[in-house]
Amino acid sequence: MIPRVALQRVSRPLASSCNAARNYATSSASGPVSFGLNDDQRAIDDLSRTFAREKIVPAAAELDRTMEYPWAILKEAHAAGLMNTHVAEEYGGPGLGMVECSIISENLGFGCTGVQTAIEANGLAEAPLIVGASHELKMKYLGRMTETPLVASYAVTEPGAGSDVAAIKTKAVKEGDKWVINGTKMWMCSTNRRSTNSGHANWFFVLAVTDPSAGVKGLTGFVVEADTPGITPGRKEINMGQRCSDTRMVTFQDVVVPQENVIGAVGEGFKLAMKAFDITRPLVAAGAVGLAQRALEEATKYAQERKTMGKAIIDHQGVGFMLADMAVNAEAARALVWKSAWVKDAGQRNSYYASMAKLYASRAAVENASTGVQVFGGIGFNTEMPMEKLFRDSKIFELYEGTSQIQRLVISRHLPGLYPA
Repeated sequence: MIPRVALQRVSRPLASSCNAARNYATSSASGPVSFGLNDDQRAIDDLSRTFAREKIVPAAAELDRTMEYPWAILKEAHAAGLMNTHVAEEYGGPGLGMVECSIISENLGFGCTGVQTAIEANGLAEAPLIVGASHELKMKYLGRMTETPLVASYAVTEPGAGSDVAAIKTKAVKEGDKWVINGTKMWMCSTNRRSTNSGHANWFFVLAVTDPSAGVKGLTGFVVEADTPGITPGRKEINMGQRCSDTRMVTFQDVVVPQENVIGAVGEGFKLAMKAFDITRPLVAAGAVGLAQRALEEATKYAQERKTMGKAIIDHQGVGFMLADMAVNAEAARALVWKSAWVKDAGQRNSYYASMAKLYASRAAVENASTGVQVFGGIGFNTEMPMEKLFRDSKIFELYEGTSQIQRLVISRHLPGLYPA
């Protein structure tokens, strides 16, 4: 199990989950900034890295082929303490900081980003509660997630409203001491599923319009039990990559939600959703780093084994330079992820760095997967090789949790305040 660590992050040392980088790192801090592991982080890194390589990697290709939801792995991850990692101790979680959670997400992403997405979907649904829910809601819903292997879902995106959250059409109307929700949500992860060992239903974070005249200030967040009458899940979507993660449309028709399930105040839903991204975007970016690292390792190993013109292809400058670029991509992306996580753990708003990390790590994943296919050559295009799956899995990182264009928009809007004319 993961050790319960004190959240004193400002001077806490870090380390790469990449074996090569670890060889160059020191395990003790020699100044205010260090890339060395402390004992707790070393235990977390070793646990999650071993879990990914022993449990996820061997199953990834078959899960991709069958598109089966990875329940068995999720149960093992829950038992090992690798799910719900940023839930506070008072609600049954390990209360890890963003840095530790990023290390875990990278290692899970190394194993399979479809599995990592299935696990991280919980974090996305939980984040609005963490930043804005009452103690009672947190105890009820976050506590439930830590007690047994359940999944929750983040219901914001709609068929006609993705990056433009203000354009959502799902409405919640107050009727007495209850709210009635009507609308359709899209691309919801792990929806309406039950653990085979549990009778507990999962739940949704739902963002709905409560005041159509107020723009983004007219949006409110709700916790909605998945077995509430009126909730209808659609078919599983067949996606290009990350096929073992479950995404589908869900329709809400006259779904009744009690007043106590409003998160924060009425009209604060958009603010909650955006604050949640400060937690989730670094962790999604960490998953992208894991894929970029996996592509680098697979390509480097293959380049040492494959020979042309009498020598290993890694010794041909054209291939060696591609691998060098892949290594830079992975290391630079990881550094941005850690910066965004460190800023959050230091108690500062990290939206600027979270968007930077998400933007760069997404690009690193796509570029490393594409370059990895090139290193493998024709066989890299074949489903028997890992690069083909990595290539398909990588693209979604530039799309979900805010497209790369949205990340650029967030970053650019911070710049005038940082560098006033």
